[in-house]
Amino acid sequence: MSSYHVALTATAEKELHRLPAQIVARIVPRLESLAPVPRPPGCKKLKGGDKEWRIRVSDYRIVYEIEDKARTVDVTRIAHRREVYE
Repeated sequence: MSSYHVALTATAEKELHRLPAQIVARIVPRLESLAPVPRPPGCKKLKGGDKEWRIRVSDYRIVYEIEDKARTVDVTRIAHRREVYE
């Protein structure tokens, strides 16, 4: 089984660059871990979205979409939990 390609949208990339370095150091390995396993233990499917999933990294959330046919994971949002679902 081949791994998935993980890509960040422009919005997610901006949000990632605005975060403190110690938070980025925790988020980047989680992003990389989505390539072999796009639905890791603890991920949740978001209501209202067809393909949206989220994982937690302390108080931050990574929201992403999975395209199984294309074998891609598109990260759409990286934000604090109080802001991410707006």
